Amino acid sequence: MGSPYLLAHGLGRPVADARTTVAIGDAGTFHVWVRAKDWVPSHHPGRFAVSVAGRRLDHEFGADGLDWSWEHAGPIDLDPGEIEIVLHDLTGFDGRCDAIFLTTADAPPPSGADAAARAWRRRQLGLPAEPVSAGSFDLVIVGGGVTGAAGALTAARLGLEVALVQNRPVLGGNASVEIGLTPRGTTGPLVDELAERDADGNLRAAELLAAEPTATVFADHQLFDLQVDGARVVAVDARDTRTGIERRFAAPIFLDCTGTAILAMLAGVPTMFGHESAAEFGEALAPGEHLDQHHGNTVFFRTREADHAVPFPDVPWAVEVAKDYADLSGQLSEPGVDNVPGPVAGHARTPDPDTRRRMLFPATHFWEYGQWLDPYTDAEHIRDHLLCAIYGTFSNVKTIEPDTWANLELDWVAHVPGQGEFRRYIGDHVLTETDIREHRRFADRVAENSGAFCLHYPIHETYDFRLKDWRWDTRDGEPFEIPFRCLYARDLDNVLMAGKHISVTHIAGSVTKFMGNGAQHAIATAAAAKLCVEHDATPRRIHDEHLEELQRLVASLSDR
Repeated sequence: MGSPYLLAHGLGRPVADARTTVAIGDAGTFHVWVRAKDWVPSHHPGRFAVSVAGRRLDHEFGADGLDWSWEHAGPIDLDPGEIEIVLHDLTGFDGRCDAIFLTTADAPPPSGADAAARAWRRRQLGLPAEPVSAGSFDLVIVGGGVTGAAGALTAARLGLEVALVQNRPVLGGNASVEIGLTPRGTTGPLVDELAERDADGNLRAAELLAAEPTATVFADHQLFDLQVDGARVVAVDARDTRTGIERRFAAPIFLDCTGTAILAMLAGVPTMFGHESAAEFGEALAPGEHLDQHHGNTVFFRTREADHAVPFPDVPWAVEVAKDYADLSGQLSEPGVDNVPGPVAGHARTPDPDTRRRMLFPATHFWEYGQWLDPYTDAEHIRDHLLCAIYGTFSNVKTIEPDTWANLELDWVAHVPGQGEFRRYIGDHVLTETDIREHRRFADRVAENSGAFCLHYPIHETYDFRLKDWRWDTRDGEPFEIPFRCLYARDLDNVLMAGKHISVTHIAGSVTKFMGNGAQHAIATAAAAKLCVEHDATPRRIHDEHLEELQRLVASLSDR
């Protein structure tokens, strides 16, 4: 899509107007171009109107049947001076606007999100053609989830000048207030410290990093490119999603905590993807053949009962996705509390017994979609499909039993999905299910992880937004070792990684993916970055020449 946008996420109630001002230099006749999207072209649920200088344009945007495109309205005569532009939401159902362009020329703006369109946008915003320097750091960490925050906090406390580049306004990733999961796996004092929540559900991570003089958090910065010299990353480029300014971050060492192997993807080096077959690594839980699928995304939500009847608009476009599904279980009742039961109606009161036998609690993660799609390029579609599933299911519950659920309303629906495993790095060792089950001892052990194999199997026979099955294999329940060779990239000389994209098979990654486990990888890699800077060495050289020093340093951090 190419840029951030305003989203009228009103859960069926039109949101308040969005307003801005612009200065008109010379009087003239202007064409008004609005970049919008009709996100359900068959029904146009995201419609909105625009007013310019107090005049409402005679056009409904977000209703042209097209994906992201420039919609024309006008012309309109404007006098010199400051004018107000106002967006009016008409539906409350996720209308979206990227930009408004006023021009006296007849030609439409360039469409798409290619290099030419980005260059045109920079010129309109008065931005430089190349990224400006954000500075040179000892360590640049990309991804500000629990894993990235743990890495940044550890690195800063070790004295490194560290930049944490995060694409959201808040830290925490899947644990942030925007999504709300609780870190699982091996947590420890550092995770407990940074994942503590305030009354509004926000993590302490940002507060803790703000107190570190050598740490700088760059929130709302989306990574989009990197600079390489051979097999070495020299710098990464990120765009400020609020201002459009592009910044370049240079460092001798980079730590990827995005969970999506973004540095490997941008550098064009091989990654691991999908479910490896049993023949590839000899894993007991692996399928008979390689499957090109990954964990999908989940949109979290909660409902509540008001003290009065609450109407909900007809949403045939959402019911087309939900079909007759009428079970709102699997809610997130508040940040950190998931797997909560919800209202059900009709046939949903007697669910399939096989599902209940496999699934003894109302799992939040059963709302999942996108296992065959690319979360880089299809993220908006994945999120939107899940929104339709939730809105449609909610409508079904209220429609099937209108008296029982007359007061039911949507209290909160996330507009940012929780993302599962996608691509993984290839390191000097690939951790397997067998390594974990047999508690293989590694000479280069730098972290300990714990938890069950958590495997998601799509797609439900009837509902494509629901898992078909789920496996929670607790094995023997004992912790297992993570070797350092799983935490640095085989094909990029100065890239470390932590989180669900480390060098593991899909089966092994189903337990190493937990946020607490990722934080342990981050602590170890932050320590490795410290030694890389001190010895002017690559991570592989630290493994070969300074391993005992690394292990001592990691051990000294265990109680911090």
